[in-house]
Amino acid sequence: QVHVVESGGGSVESGGSLRLSCEASGPGYLTYCLGWFRQDPDQERVGAAVIGRQGTPIYADSAKGRFTLSRDYVKNTIILEMTGLKPEDTAKYYCAVTRTSAHDVCYNYFLKKDFDYWGQGTQVTVSS
Repeated sequence: QVHVVESGGGSVESGGSLRLSCEASGPGYLTYCLGWFRQDPDQERVGAAVIGRQGTPIYADSAKGRFTLSRDYVKNTIILEMTGLKPEDTAKYYCAVTRTSAHDVCYNYFLKKDFDYWGQGTQVTVSS
C-alpha cells in the first residue's frame, strides 16, 4: 500500500506562483512513477507533469515553461513549482503514484491516467 499526501495549494492572483508538495510513503519508493493531475468540477482529469525513477520530468503542453517538477529521493517527495499562473490553472490538483522502473512505461501510464494510488487533492485558485 502507498500513502499519498499533497500539500501547498492556495489562492493567488494571475501571474503568481505556488509550490505543491506530494509525499509518497510505502515500499519500493525508488520504483515509483509520480504524476500531478488537475481536475475542474464536471471536467475530465488531465495530466500536468510526471516524473519517473530516473528523475527526468515530462510536462503537459499547458505546463511547459511555467511548471517545474522535481523529486527528492531522501524525503520521498515530489515538488511542483508553478509560476506564471493563469485563471485557467484553477483546479484541484492530485498527486498519483504507480510502480514502474521504466521511463517510457511511466509516461504511458501518465497519458492514460492509469495510476494505482491517488491523494485527496489540493485546491489551486487563480484570480484574474
